[in-house]
Amino acid sequence: MNESRKIALIFPGQGSQVVGMGKELAETYPEARQTFEEADYVLGYKLSQLCFEGPEDQLRLTEITQPAILTTSVAALRVLQSRIPKPSFVCGHSLGEYSAHVCAGTFCFADAVRTVRNRGKYMQEAVPVGVGSMAAILGMEFAKVEAVCHDAAQGEICSPANINSPEQIVISGSTAAVERATRLADERGAKRAKILPVSAPFHCSLMKPAQDRLENDLKKNVTISKPVYPVACNLDAEMVTDDNRAFDTLVRQVTGAVKWEQCMRLLIAEGVDTFIEVGPGKVLCGLMRQIDRSKTCLNVGDEASLTKTLEALQKVNA
Repeated sequence: MNESRKIALIFPGQGSQVVGMGKELAETYPEARQTFEEADYVLGYKLSQLCFEGPEDQLRLTEITQPAILTTSVAALRVLQSRIPKPSFVCGHSLGEYSAHVCAGTFCFADAVRTVRNRGKYMQEAVPVGVGSMAAILGMEFAKVEAVCHDAAQGEICSPANINSPEQIVISGSTAAVERATRLADERGAKRAKILPVSAPFHCSLMKPAQDRLENDLKKNVTISKPVYPVACNLDAEMVTDDNRAFDTLVRQVTGAVKWEQCMRLLIAEGVDTFIEVGPGKVLCGLMRQIDRSKTCLNVGDEASLTKTLEALQKVNA
């Protein structure tokens, strides 16, 4: 492998879950199977069964979705890790930042699984169902989306939550304010503005109760170490290279916006030309096409994508 080539491993967040995820890898590779077994043991229920067989409505519950995606991502990571050179950087989308920190050795997998199960629970409990919502605004630049949120708030909460790509920004807040914002975005020329089928208004100030509970958990129950690889963090699109900063960014991430596009541009500026999405789905590869089509984005979520990615890496370095 060309040593000067810089690889970043990127990890998906909530919304990438699908029934059957991780099943093939667990059946084929002992390291993937052991990862699911460890998660089942730590959580005290068969998370593996929910990932492999569903039912889908249970897999969609936030406190199940979060450990399920983390576990599938770490299972894929452990299969991939021994077969490729070390990455230069890691990054994860929202929940995926925990997978990135497991990869970087910031904390152990068992602590991460427990923490994200609680994170999902706290986020779900922070706001009663129906009180908050999220919407995707497509084809509208960030400054205009910010203005839409500001004008729609009318004393309520409404703010950008996920700055995913030049084409896609997700907003979050009080249900009425988010509904007003989608109408305003339509009127002001967005390609599309649609309410998302999510169970809570993630990444806005309504999540403050969840943030406080999570901070307590991380402080008391998780041993945090210096990351082995720099982690491009969602909160301010900067590299996290020490344990205190890792703690701080993971806590404040609950109410802060996910600056995904800025994170990807940071990694590109650092010389990364190959991105590998590790975990279920290809959402992040889709966003990369909107951010910079010239970069290679591969994915590993099952046997076929693993084979394809390893072949692509060999070809690049032949």
